[in-house]
Amino acid sequence: MKQTTGPVTGTVKALLTLMYGIPILWIVLTSFKKSSDVFSSQASLVFRPVTTAYVEAFNGDLMIALKQSVLISVGTTVLTLLVAIPAAYGLARTVGWISTTGLGLLIVLQMMPQTATVIPLFQIFGNWGLLDKTVGVIIADTALLIPFATLLLRPFFRSVPPQLEEAGAIDGASVLRTFFSIVLPVARNGVFTVGTLVFLLSWGEFLYAVNMFLSPGSYPMSALLAQQVSAFGINWPGLMALAVMTSVPIMLVFTATYRLLRDGLTVGAVK
Repeated sequence: MKQTTGPVTGTVKALLTLMYGIPILWIVLTSFKKSSDVFSSQASLVFRPVTTAYVEAFNGDLMIALKQSVLISVGTTVLTLLVAIPAAYGLARTVGWISTTGLGLLIVLQMMPQTATVIPLFQIFGNWGLLDKTVGVIIADTALLIPFATLLLRPFFRSVPPQLEEAGAIDGASVLRTFFSIVLPVARNGVFTVGTLVFLLSWGEFLYAVNMFLSPGSYPMSALLAQQVSAFGINWPGLMALAVMTSVPIMLVFTATYRLLRDGLTVGAVK
């Protein structure tokens, strides 16, 4: 059995590398091409590389879009965790119809399509004066991701033995101190896992960013990519250059949190 597992695993890894590696290679190569070389069969792999697309991106709204993406992603992650952590802990420790109803509502909210909330949120934010403001997009993304984060965090808090909290209570610790000193450190892998996923999802969120920002100059990276597609055609080198630069922060975050993300997803799956 061990002799057949190795070759099969190696073959699967090779196929996955080809499936994901070839498109990434094509994106990177296209970002260094001229527009005339994109669809030229003679310049598929052998061409004269240029950095025009990257220069135009840095001379444009790239830094503004990058700043907006960082603000939206960090703000959404922090605000989502501030709401989802106590909500998930409460659902993990509550038994009865209250927790069942709460879980049912979260599942229904999670299943609601994002497109169904754009118009109501646009009207509400218009009355509140939050259109064309970064805080409005942060609130919209937070509302979208709170059910997802709460459902994902609940198994991590359920995996914390209640005996630890009882021991803290016997020692005279309050409920808040027990939570912050005992429960939260034990479930930190889950918190980091969910925080990383929320950051990645909010970084790539597109629909709210396009609709809530009225001026294109305030677009984040995800919406800036769409500007490369116009009625006059698609600027493929510019689009691919922005895609490469958009992926760099994601790769850095994923690399920095890979171990916690792997361990956290394993714990959540087992529990």
